[in-house]
Amino acid sequence: MSTSPTSRRDLLRALSFRNVSAIWILLAMMIVFSLWIPDRFLQIGVWRSLLDAEALTGLAALGALIPLIGGSLNLAIGGQVGFAAIVSAWLLARAGLPIAVQLPLVILVGALIGLVTGLVITKLKVEPIIATLGMSSILLAGMAWVSNSQQILDIGPDYRVLATTQLFGITLPVYILLVVSFLAWYVLERTPVGRRMYAAGFNPEAARLAGVRVERLQVWSLVVGGAIAALAGALLTSRINAGDPTVGPSFLLPALTAVFLGSTQFKGGRFNVWGTIVAMYVLAIGIKGLQLAGLPSWVNDLFYGLALLLAVALSQWERTAKRSSDVARVVDRVKPKKRAAS
Repeated sequence: MSTSPTSRRDLLRALSFRNVSAIWILLAMMIVFSLWIPDRFLQIGVWRSLLDAEALTGLAALGALIPLIGGSLNLAIGGQVGFAAIVSAWLLARAGLPIAVQLPLVILVGALIGLVTGLVITKLKVEPIIATLGMSSILLAGMAWVSNSQQILDIGPDYRVLATTQLFGITLPVYILLVVSFLAWYVLERTPVGRRMYAAGFNPEAARLAGVRVERLQVWSLVVGGAIAALAGALLTSRINAGDPTVGPSFLLPALTAVFLGSTQFKGGRFNVWGTIVAMYVLAIGIKGLQLAGLPSWVNDLFYGLALLLAVALSQWERTAKRSSDVARVVDRVKPKKRAAS
């Protein structure tokens, strides 16, 4: 059975570098590192640790992705993860709460932070970048106050089980990331709420005229993003078995880089869940390969910084190219009608 030209064209478009550049970059990196450092790179332990280590970054990226789809760039995502990690440790070590109470309470705190941020944006009319930047500073101060700028220890061994439990050799945070990713994908891509969020983020005025409650969607997107970031913070405390006030902010750059690079994957310049997850792991593999090759640690920041600039530039180019393509398609449809009318 022969393949139709349209099907062949769709397949080539789906596999093109423009649509799945991260996959092609991943294959190139796999070949380079496999030839460069095969004894260190091609180890099953390296890949298992990579899956586990980046699961929390993936949650932080989803926490940033959902508000961004609704039109709010969240620069407080690192502070939210860090503050949730400190609160998680404080509730266990100082307040003595059981895990069954502590974990939902931490997620609730994260949701409340998102709610406050959303109200500042929608009710006080503060730009999202300024509002989230200010919230980030407040959360950093809160982390220092709660922890007294020191690690919170004496959490106990039971909480560490949450991050170290394995199923088929894969730790629990990886499965949590997959579940959260699937739920986020379903809501964003398969429900009216998701379509309204994309509309609100793409053109808030047009969405508002169409009856979409843009401000309410913005607030709820920040609430959900805050809850996901808090979950990442709680798992971070479980992983290191302590509340460390210095580690949370480091999630900001990898999370935003994954979100913007992910927008160039699969959806042609549109922010999406699976593009974010794939981009996040592709970036992590690049960093891991450089680390195993013995390059200095400052290369990590350089890599993520360059990747973020490139990702933002590519996402803007994708949106412009798609808009031009849509306009050209409409013009091509109109021309035959004009000829027929004449």
